Amino acid sequence: MTICAFIFDLDGVLTDTAEYHYRAWKRLADEEGIPFTRQDNEALRGIPRRESLLIILKGRPYPEEKIQEMTEHKNRYYLEFIKESTSRDLMPGAKELLEEIRAAGLKAAIGSASMNTTEVIDRLGIRSLLDAISDGHSVERQKPAPDLFLHAAAQLGLPPEVCVVVEDAAAGVEAAIAGGFRSIGLGPLERVGKADLVLLSLDGAHLAGILAALDKK
Repeated sequence: MTICAFIFDLDGVLTDTAEYHYRAWKRLADEEGIPFTRQDNEALRGIPRRESLLIILKGRPYPEEKIQEMTEHKNRYYLEFIKESTSRDLMPGAKELLEEIRAAGLKAAIGSASMNTTEVIDRLGIRSLLDAISDGHSVERQKPAPDLFLHAAAQLGLPPEVCVVVEDAAAGVEAAIAGGFRSIGLGPLERVGKADLVLLSLDGAHLAGILAALDKK
């Protein structure tokens, strides 16, 4: 079936905000006296903020009021850090691929669990290359549920089967599969190997080659 659109995750796909997330979570964890490492941060890829905090807490009992307070603190720290973000923080090959998609007359959308998606997009300077944005405010159920990508496809006016999801997290690939989307996984096979096509990154990736590779699947 002809591919008409690409739906991109944001963090780790178009820009590497993982460092900002790590610094924000680390600051919060240090304040609370909770051990938190870069390896711990890897487990949070594609996971919404509250669920990420529960993973960090590892069963430590906290009242809901405290959990809400902690997630707000983490978000405030993250917003402070992403003020440093500019177009220079786009991942290699990301803008070039978005431009190829636009030139080919295909659609492009964002499907990110981040509540700060629009601010990051504006700081990266890529809003003009996008046709729709679905973020943490758009749906209740986040990845690995397919709702976020289904919402993006609906905004594009397209069925899932003609859209390709580009993800770097296992939860995101699972969400794409659950929603009936084709998928591209960025990263190691052990993390995104269930995707239809696996690439190490978008660096050097071109639309024609991606479409040809997916056509063989």
